[in-house]
Amino acid sequence: MNRIERKLFKLSDEIATLREAERLAVEELGYHRHLHDDASRDAAVSDSPIDREDARVTGGDVARMERHVAALRRTIDTFERRRERLLSKLRD
Repeated sequence: MNRIERKLFKLSDEIATLREAERLAVEELGYHRHLHDDASRDAAVSDSPIDREDARVTGGDVARMERHVAALRRTIDTFERRRERLLSKLRD
């Protein structure tokens, strides 16, 4: 097996690992969005400072998870482009 093929296998494994991490992060993001929706609704209804703080905190959790998912997707995209370049070298 030549060097390009080894790199391709390694990249494919890394992409698969990242895709699983992305899947889990998207599920967790859904959970955080649900919590934030509930906290925002509670804050709107009760106008309690504690409920408003909960809504602020859960909103931060949602934003943090959205950034994490976006970062994973950028990394996956980068690795897939790298894999395509290696595949084109292998075909030549």
